[in-house]
Amino acid sequence: MKYAVDENCIGCGLCNATCPEVFSMTDEGTAKAIEEDVPASAEETAKEAMENCPVGAIGQA
Repeated sequence: MKYAVDENCIGCGLCNATCPEVFSMTDEGTAKAIEEDVPASAEETAKEAMENCPVGAIGQA
């Protein structure tokens, strides 16, 4: 499974704090997801990050 962050991202950093294995912050101050499949060890926290995004900017790719 893969995740993607769309243009609605406000750069709050919650996803990166929840699942740094999958989400990072760009120099522009918004989040991005790794391009690879989510490692099995991070699947649960990546889903949690998606569900808790305050603007719904994270989806499955």
